[in-house]
Amino acid sequence: MRAVILRAPGGLNQLELSDLPDPGQPGPGQIRVAIHATSLNFHDLLVANGSIPTADGRILMSDGAGVVEAVGEGVTEFAVGESVVSGFFPQWQDGRAFDDVGNFRGTPGDGIDGYATEYVVRPAHYFTHAPACWGHSEAATITTAGLTAWRALVVEGGIKAGDSVLLLGTGGVSIAALQIARAMGARVIITSSSDKKLERARALGATDVINYRTSPNWGAEVLALTKGRGVDHVVEVGGPGTLGQSLQAVRVGGNVALIGVLTGRGGEVPTSLLMAKQARLQGLVVGSRRQQQEYVAALEQNNLRPVIDCSYPLERLSDAFKFQESGSHFGKIVVEW
Repeated sequence: MRAVILRAPGGLNQLELSDLPDPGQPGPGQIRVAIHATSLNFHDLLVANGSIPTADGRILMSDGAGVVEAVGEGVTEFAVGESVVSGFFPQWQDGRAFDDVGNFRGTPGDGIDGYATEYVVRPAHYFTHAPACWGHSEAATITTAGLTAWRALVVEGGIKAGDSVLLLGTGGVSIAALQIARAMGARVIITSSSDKKLERARALGATDVINYRTSPNWGAEVLALTKGRGVDHVVEVGGPGTLGQSLQAVRVGGNVALIGVLTGRGGEVPTSLLMAKQARLQGLVVGSRRQQQEYVAALEQNNLRPVIDCSYPLERLSDAFKFQESGSHFGKIVVEW
């Protein structure tokens, strides 16, 4: 079978399309899945470019969607022919985060082999059902970006109709969060450096848009748009370079979900501002299998579909990463085969 592996020490020139042995038939409690799509996330890029070290020969990609080809003894949740989508933390079935999800040792495409391959045999609980009538590339956006947005706003944020949400940029998490927030009846303010992207976001339901290049003090602008109150929720994807203004923009007692480090992996936290705002700043990484199942149910109920910018074939995964690095995409980049 074909698979894209990463040669140590990493780098986009170290991706290799290889012919690997077929994984065979499933054992007890396992399913065999023909993988047909994956989607790109910043975590995948950090592994591929060597920023996050992994084993030599690691099969890349955390997201995987495909069709069940066979089920092992004792598997009753899935049937042959059903469409499924992988989980980011296979070991996290339900409940609050615990020690084993404080690292990526069990995460596909990082600590274990991922889904840039044609076939896998994995324990059944590594997957959930995909939304009915979704294509595989659409389903592949759920694992990381979609579930992160869902957990930030719904599970942890408790978003409700009439709330206000600030989103940074127009990547996969932010656009999924825009769709979720609008479905929940919330007001959305979104930032970007591209007026064209902001117009696309407005077409998806964003109430207010801010170009952070022409309005570098966007935190103050958010306050002005909310008549000095601030927003109820911030989905913070930038990290240290944007956190200060996000805290400026949040209301007293609001929620800031720190889910990304696009501006760097370390930096100062404006503690006095955080205390003055009495805001909850929560770091979070994706979510549990139960949360993914609930997200899938919500997607079906609300007839939401992901925004996909472009698609690449498996053998051009490196080119897909290079396009991701350019920051030109709106929504998700997918790879299909």
